[in-house]
Amino acid sequence: MIDPAGLAQDLHAEGAALDRLVAPLEPRRWATPTPAPGWTIAHQIAHLAWTDRLALLAATRPADFAAEFAKALEFDRYVDDGAEAGAEEEPAALLDRWRRGRHALLDVLTGIPQGTKLPWFGPPMSAPSMMTGRLMETWAHGLDVADALGIATEPTERLRHVAHIGVRARDHAFATNGLPAPPAPFRVELDAPPSPEGTARTWSWGPEDADQWVRGPALDFCLLVTRRRHRDDLALRAHGREADRWLDIAQAFAGPPGPGRAPTGTPPTASPGPGGRDDG
Repeated sequence: MIDPAGLAQDLHAEGAALDRLVAPLEPRRWATPTPAPGWTIAHQIAHLAWTDRLALLAATRPADFAAEFAKALEFDRYVDDGAEAGAEEEPAALLDRWRRGRHALLDVLTGIPQGTKLPWFGPPMSAPSMMTGRLMETWAHGLDVADALGIATEPTERLRHVAHIGVRARDHAFATNGLPAPPAPFRVELDAPPSPEGTARTWSWGPEDADQWVRGPALDFCLLVTRRRHRDDLALRAHGREADRWLDIAQAFAGPPGPGRAPTGTPPTASPGPGGRDDG
């Protein structure tokens, strides 16, 4: 059972963590390239601000969101145009717009009645699902920013939300790649980040007796489903043909899968993602 209040707190904390990375940057450093080809730190923050605005439209003015959705027939160009426009702003103005937008969205989502479905680029979703999606995207694009700055970030308990949406999006990943969804659920067992007391924990989904399973570190699974690392660079194991296939195509975001990240040592081509380059 999802705790909406706890989820809202985690979404706020994820945004604040990324805010702490970018707020001290000198204006020139906002032009630092990130792992997503063609995207600077400014593009990453502009993309989050742009997607927050669309999510706010979906939650408050669905007719206006539908008009925006109609523009998204060429999804990649639509997403890139939004990031390009925002990246042209002065960094201080962009940072302020992102802050105001994410706070306004969180305020609205916490007040939406349980069971209400909001339109989106994938299937309609509840307010908690929208918050989970925004957290996932903030974490993934925040990782791009951290990579660009050469900063190693520590995994937190908030990764459980990212892993959850990655597991729940299994059938969508198959459908996006033109494949039939497996008829039976998989077992997914992930080694969670250590608790504050240092206790080892496991996060799990699916029946214990499932014929097919995926196991490994929670961080690696989250990196995989947000397409921030190539499978070959991660310590994930699969048992079963369909589970193994899933690890090749898994994505936690709407939109086309894109080519994903190349293995370490391979020149990058493009970065798909949550809501944009390397996302959705």
